[in-house]
Amino acid sequence: MILKLFIGSLLFLPLLLTNVNAGSGPAVEKATFAGGCFWCMEPPFEKLDGVKEVISGYAGGHTVNPTYEEVSAGGTGHLETVEIVYDPAKVNYEKLLDVFWRQINPTDAGGQFVDRGTSYKSAIFYHNEEQRRLAELSKGKLEQSGRFDKPIVTEIRPAGPFYRAEGYHQDYWKKNPVRYKFYRYNSGRDQYLEKIWGKGDAMPTGKTEDAYVKPTKEELKKRLTPLQYKVTQEEGTEPAFRNEYADNHKPGIYVDIVSGEPLFSSTDKYESGTGWPSFTKPLEPANIVEKEDRTWFLSVRTEVRSKHGDSHLGHVFNDGPRPTGLRYCMNSAALRFIPKEDLVKSGYGKYAKLFE
Repeated sequence: MILKLFIGSLLFLPLLLTNVNAGSGPAVEKATFAGGCFWCMEPPFEKLDGVKEVISGYAGGHTVNPTYEEVSAGGTGHLETVEIVYDPAKVNYEKLLDVFWRQINPTDAGGQFVDRGTSYKSAIFYHNEEQRRLAELSKGKLEQSGRFDKPIVTEIRPAGPFYRAEGYHQDYWKKNPVRYKFYRYNSGRDQYLEKIWGKGDAMPTGKTEDAYVKPTKEELKKRLTPLQYKVTQEEGTEPAFRNEYADNHKPGIYVDIVSGEPLFSSTDKYESGTGWPSFTKPLEPANIVEKEDRTWFLSVRTEVRSKHGDSHLGHVFNDGPRPTGLRYCMNSAALRFIPKEDLVKSGYGKYAKLFE
């Protein structure tokens, strides 16, 4: 903090505040991350295609319109934060999460690198339940990667008021490149990141299969309803006709309630008369695992599970309509429906073309 205050004090005149071009269209969304010094958190996101603006500021505290000096002193509860205004049609939230993790030390509970104190702690501030879900999945994936030998302590918190930092903090890396590079090098951030990630190494970006992970048993018990847990984790079956999606006729896709991996599309859904949502084929066959099931008296059935979440989904039968002749009979409790209008903002934009 002392080094940063010294460099900041070299500026003689404050710079004018810039306006947020957040846009009014539904395609523009916000992501909010705290990763220590906000000077260092701006550049990685500003370089991404689809990011419209990155704003340095303060979030997570209990006072209104705090100043930099107040936040740095640690009395307001705020964290140095960047607010990212982005177009989800060009860059999805998972990509932003991947970039975030590569900028910080997620095992440091006392600050980040040379900057110590609560105002420099790392955190993800989610703006909706989908961001929360994706943030938790991303954090779980990082914990399971074995990359760190200490626990991940980065918090995932609901977004509250965000206060823009003083003008001279905005785009500091562009306006004061020499001082910025001096600070960044002496902060130890780059040395640490190169040690952890190496040169040319990266976490997977975008919504690939690596983004779909199964949370811990404890987390699943918190997130899932008793019926959802019984169906997906204990091979249960929900009541016929009395479930959420048996009569759902809206256009969209169905994903695993546990991992979020895409499974089925409404374009392949049909009325089977069984009382459960039925499909003629999977949307992503690679995400479907079929296993022999001998638990039903003496008959043999084919169980259907998700690949990454390992959730019990239902069964597949050979009595479906053309062209496949198959009936994927699924439990609504194992699925989450994403309407076509929410595909882009939920990170499933590549499937929007199915409904054009």
